[in-house]
Amino acid sequence: MEFKKRYDNRKKANSKRGLFFVILLALVLYLFFNADTILARFLS
Repeated sequence: MEFKKRYDNRKKANSKRGLFFVILLALVLYLFFNADTILARFLS
Protein backbone atom coordinates (compact mmCIF):
# COMPACT_ATOMS: atom_id res chain seq x y z
CA MET A 1 0.00 0.00 0.00
CA GLU A 2 2.81 2.40 0.91
CA PHE A 3 4.65 1.54 -2.31
CA LYS A 4 1.48 2.16 -4.34
CA LYS A 5 0.97 5.56 -2.69
CA ARG A 6 4.58 6.56 -3.40
CA TYR A 7 4.22 5.39 -7.02
CA ASP A 8 1.03 7.46 -7.46
CA ASN A 9 2.75 10.60 -6.15
CA ARG A 10 5.71 10.10 -8.49
CA LYS A 11 3.38 9.41 -11.43
CA LYS A 12 1.43 12.62 -10.76
CA ALA A 13 4.66 14.66 -10.65
CA ASN A 14 5.86 13.11 -13.91
CA SER A 15 2.55 13.81 -15.67
CA LYS A 16 2.77 17.44 -14.53
CA ARG A 17 6.31 17.72 -15.90
CA GLY A 18 5.19 15.94 -19.07
CA LEU A 19 2.37 18.45 -19.54
CA PHE A 20 4.89 21.28 -19.20
CA PHE A 21 7.12 19.69 -21.85
CA VAL A 22 4.13 19.18 -24.19
CA ILE A 23 3.19 22.86 -23.89
CA LEU A 24 6.84 23.86 -24.41
CA LEU A 25 7.08 21.61 -27.47
CA ALA A 26 3.85 23.06 -28.90
CA LEU A 27 5.21 26.59 -28.39
CA VAL A 28 8.50 25.71 -30.10
CA LEU A 29 6.68 24.13 -33.05
CA TYR A 30 4.39 27.17 -33.32
CA LEU A 31 7.38 29.53 -33.35
CA PHE A 32 9.21 27.31 -35.85
CA PHE A 33 6.31 27.23 -38.31
CA ASN A 34 5.60 30.97 -37.94
CA ALA A 35 9.25 32.08 -37.84
CA ASP A 36 9.10 33.53 -41.38
CA THR A 37 6.01 35.60 -40.53
CA ILE A 38 7.50 36.80 -37.23
CA LEU A 39 10.84 37.70 -38.85
CA ALA A 40 9.10 39.50 -41.72
CA ARG A 41 7.11 41.52 -39.21
CA PHE A 42 10.28 42.54 -37.32
CA LEU A 43 12.40 43.24 -40.40
CA SER A 44 9.78 45.22 -42.34
